[in-house]
Amino acid sequence: MAARRSNHEGSITRRKDGRWVARVTLEGGKRKNLYAKTRQEAAKLLTAALRDRDVGLPLVGERQTVSQYLDSWLDAIEHSVKPRSHHSYAGVIRRDVTPTFGRIVLSKLTAQHVQCLYADKLKAGLSPTTVRHMHAVIHKALDNAVRLDLVQRNVADLVQPPRVKRLEMATLSSEQSRLLLEAANGERFEALVVLAVMTGMRIGELLGLRWSDVDVDVSTLRVERTLHVIGGTLFFAEPKTELSRRRLLLPVRALRALIEHRERQRSEQDRLGEAWNDLDLVFPNRIGRPEDPRSFTRREFEPLLRKAGLPHIRFHDLRHTAATLLLEEGINPKVVQEMLGHAHISITLGLYAHATPKMLQTAARKMDELLGS
Repeated sequence: MAARRSNHEGSITRRKDGRWVARVTLEGGKRKNLYAKTRQEAAKLLTAALRDRDVGLPLVGERQTVSQYLDSWLDAIEHSVKPRSHHSYAGVIRRDVTPTFGRIVLSKLTAQHVQCLYADKLKAGLSPTTVRHMHAVIHKALDNAVRLDLVQRNVADLVQPPRVKRLEMATLSSEQSRLLLEAANGERFEALVVLAVMTGMRIGELLGLRWSDVDVDVSTLRVERTLHVIGGTLFFAEPKTELSRRRLLLPVRALRALIEHRERQRSEQDRLGEAWNDLDLVFPNRIGRPEDPRSFTRREFEPLLRKAGLPHIRFHDLRHTAATLLLEEGINPKVVQEMLGHAHISITLGLYAHATPKMLQTAARKMDELLGS
């Protein structure tokens, strides 16, 4: 007759439903159940669990699926991340991850599962940038699983996400920028375009700007919030990082455009009377409510590019234009970083490396002026 196992050694029993369960006693008396279809599988689970317990490793959870875990993770982080980030994470998980290996037991997820997901998505036509974002979401979720002792390691650490080719930055030259500003002259959103080109503000920052954030007496404005769109819903939120919350000194042309814009807006308010929704917005729609950035791009910005005879670019490329023009004129990258609200100088230098050749030419010319014969 086999000797009875002590609590420290664990136990194996068969349930009424036919499954086998291996039980392990953890430190503090807590017990862990591991389920298997056969006694042999249960014995292997028990041996591995005892080994991991004795060397201080966490025991894996055998029953929770990837889908169940990811749903609980999304619920847990809902109030600790930006709404836009949560919406993005949920989209990746429910559209790409769950249909592929959501039914797999979390503890049995392997690096090969994740690698195959990336390969399949690339073959289906997704861009390397999109797949890298998918990798970031999966890695973040599995890091949390490691912290909760649900898995022993993050298998995404073993997977190499696709390499992203750096695309040529789409920017306007100084002459093209002048053409755009000339085309915007007299338009309802002229001041918005002027600010975008001359300060590099994001579209969400511009559409979230309030008159209380603008001080015309000292030619400054404060970036305090941004307008977001999630699932068709517009809402205001704080800037992404602390450095995104910043104070900008306005060029004379931008200040003049804002003052003229305020006068035109007051005329709109007087004309509409009580129908005007006074939210103190600098760039609202025609009744004072927040302007949808998608509508603005389609109805205002794209026609403006055609009017100016310019190539099609994204509105965000005006931000790249502002940074490039400043860097090419020799403005210190640290100043440009603070204007744009980048968290680190490395972001600024990495994004605008294409401006370096002209900067090097300028530096060489300056040395010739100083020391050349």
